[in-house]
Amino acid sequence: MADKGGGIGGGGAKLDAASGGAAQLEGGAVTSPAPRVLAISAGASHSVALLSGDVICSWGRGEDGQLGHGDAEDRYLPTQLSALNGHEITSVTCGADHTTAYSKSLNQVYSWGWGDFGRLGHGNSSDLFTPQPIKAFHGLKIRQIACGDSHCLAVTMDGEVQSWGRNQNGQLGLGTMEDSLVPQKIAAFQGISVKMVAAGAEHTAAVTEDGELYGWGWGRYGNLGLGDRNDRLVPEKVSAIEGEKMILVACGWRHTISVSSSGELYTYGWSKYGQLGHGDFEDHLTPHKLKALSNCPISQIAGGWRHTMALTSEGKLYGWGWNKFGQVGVGDNIDHCSPVQVKFPFDQKVVQISCGWRHTLAVTERQNVFSWGRGTNGQLGHGESADRNIPKIIEALSVDGASGQLIESSKFDPSSAEKSWVSPTERYAVVPDDNTQAQVSSLVRGNGTDVDVPEGDVKRVRI
Repeated sequence: MADKGGGIGGGGAKLDAASGGAAQLEGGAVTSPAPRVLAISAGASHSVALLSGDVICSWGRGEDGQLGHGDAEDRYLPTQLSALNGHEITSVTCGADHTTAYSKSLNQVYSWGWGDFGRLGHGNSSDLFTPQPIKAFHGLKIRQIACGDSHCLAVTMDGEVQSWGRNQNGQLGLGTMEDSLVPQKIAAFQGISVKMVAAGAEHTAAVTEDGELYGWGWGRYGNLGLGDRNDRLVPEKVSAIEGEKMILVACGWRHTISVSSSGELYTYGWSKYGQLGHGDFEDHLTPHKLKALSNCPISQIAGGWRHTMALTSEGKLYGWGWNKFGQVGVGDNIDHCSPVQVKFPFDQKVVQISCGWRHTLAVTERQNVFSWGRGTNGQLGHGESADRNIPKIIEALSVDGASGQLIESSKFDPSSAEKSWVSPTERYAVVPDDNTQAQVSSLVRGNGTDVDVPEGDVKRVRI
């Protein structure tokens, strides 16, 4: 999700911080194109960008507080998250309906958004509408954070892994199926240095410093890569890849993507929509080399709900899988079971990617940010709710964007708010929206069958 891989709602690389700052105007607005985009991350229906000058922007669906602006409003344009001004944030990672950020200088992790199952790590299940520090991580040096649908993981600089949130299928790797409201160390990795982790809907993957690949959690489609369809409550090593060391891993909703040290791409798990990219719609229970890209060394990968993106070392972007809303970005709305190249204006090379549930983000070497796919909640950042099936520039974040366009700042003042937290007694329920056929079975997440996953957008209402 945050570092050259990750999980659903993240899945992209973090660029090194660059010099240059954001020009501040009166009222906190930021001019474009002065800021340089350092990192991007996409959630279920929201997006976040980290800019130079200690600026974080978020946009898209906001009803669960995942934008961090102190309210439940959607934002159709990038909006500066003023609550984190001065915190020197160095990475951002989106979960499905929540968000995390890390400050390297302060050694502090922040989280906000939907808090059910303890996914925010604050010791409760309350929603948060502004960023709050996770006390368990205070003073810890964090290498990477990965967020899935309802669970999160953090890798420390010492190679230890901590996990928290929902755990109904063992995705926390703690040996139980009990949710954890606070981060807990994964004891199974004692003596093993972990390089990075990735989080899917209900499964997790990891790559160690020695190039070994692990999987645990929900495994019904073979998405753990262990050769069967069983769940695992603790990390188990994937042994199907002989002679290859893994360096990257990313998770989609129920599929997994990994890259070897030689640049070869492997996929496994669910492939009903072609998201594995092997030219068919067959699930794979073990990592399967993607022959279509065998001559294209892969440098970054990202997994969406049912689609996949891969970036080559030459800056070419390929996509495949579910494409109902154009999230593959190739100019149509049909599913693709093999990689198709995504085209950008002036053949710009891509340097960073991230997949949300139904939308995709990319940064090019010209420091332009593009988005495509589902736009109903403004997650594309274009000031509208239209879907896009080809990359469209986000003006305010891009060097080639409209000159003088402003990035507005959130006006929320925490000291004057009645409350930032929403307690579990004000729980939400998932219901189909007006454009979605009623599917009773879709109201409960995570039962492990295709029918349990709604086809369209969903919204929550108070019960």
